[in-house]
Amino acid sequence: MVAALVAFPAQAQRLSLAERVAALEAKTGGSGQAQGSVELVNQIQQLQTQVQNLQGQIEELQNQVEQLKKNNRDQYIDLDSRLGRLEGGGAAAGAGTPPAASTNNQLEDVQLGGQPAPAAAGATAPTPADLGTAPAMAGTDPTAPPPAPADPAAESAAYDAAFSALKSGGYAEAERRFIDFIAQYPQSPLVGNAYFWLGRAYFVTQDYPRALDAFQTLVSRYPNNPKAADGLLNVGNSQYELKQLTEAEATLNQVVQQYPDTEASRQATARLRAIKLDSGR
Repeated sequence: MVAALVAFPAQAQRLSLAERVAALEAKTGGSGQAQGSVELVNQIQQLQTQVQNLQGQIEELQNQVEQLKKNNRDQYIDLDSRLGRLEGGGAAAGAGTPPAASTNNQLEDVQLGGQPAPAAAGATAPTPADLGTAPAMAGTDPTAPPPAPADPAAESAAYDAAFSALKSGGYAEAERRFIDFIAQYPQSPLVGNAYFWLGRAYFVTQDYPRALDAFQTLVSRYPNNPKAADGLLNVGNSQYELKQLTEAEATLNQVVQQYPDTEASRQATARLRAIKLDSGR
């Protein structure tokens, strides 16, 4: 019995030590888990910081790209203005009329913009057909008095106002102004250009039938106009949008054959590939 009494404290001491070891192990394990959680939180924060830095870099690159686009567009339009003055002045001199200074080449944000702009609500601008044949037939009646000479400054201002409306995205206003210009200055050397930009205004607002009419008018009445190649290309593009794929393919092939080694020809070739893909050929 005495031996039992002596052995009991030793057993109790052993149990106490075991419990103490278990407690220490529990504490050590809990500390390890807590440390692991802290490291995980730190890694998540580091990843979030990296993502934010990348987003900032992406936004900065996007701003740089937009600025480059704007600079290129401004340079393009400036060059376009100079070419327009040369084209308008040369054509006017050949026709014996005063030159009309204006801008008139491919407008990048209209010609090359990705998605067409939505049609303006309530826009009811007349079509080129509404003008009849006044631009083509003016002055052909031998009994009619000769048309009064146009005011070069007013003519230039009218064309530039229409072109400015187009550049700023006021497509309905541009349509109206170009139609007014064509009706008021039928003998202007810029009438062909006006038909081209009128067609572009219709095209970007997805009014493809009117766009087709305007471009066909340009091509048929003014085949020697500097815009003739682009006009024929846009005839094909309008036919494509109207699902007139057979006609579009014929028109685009005509662009390639008639205007080789030009930007219009390259764009026509790309569109022809798209038509083949659409038709599964």
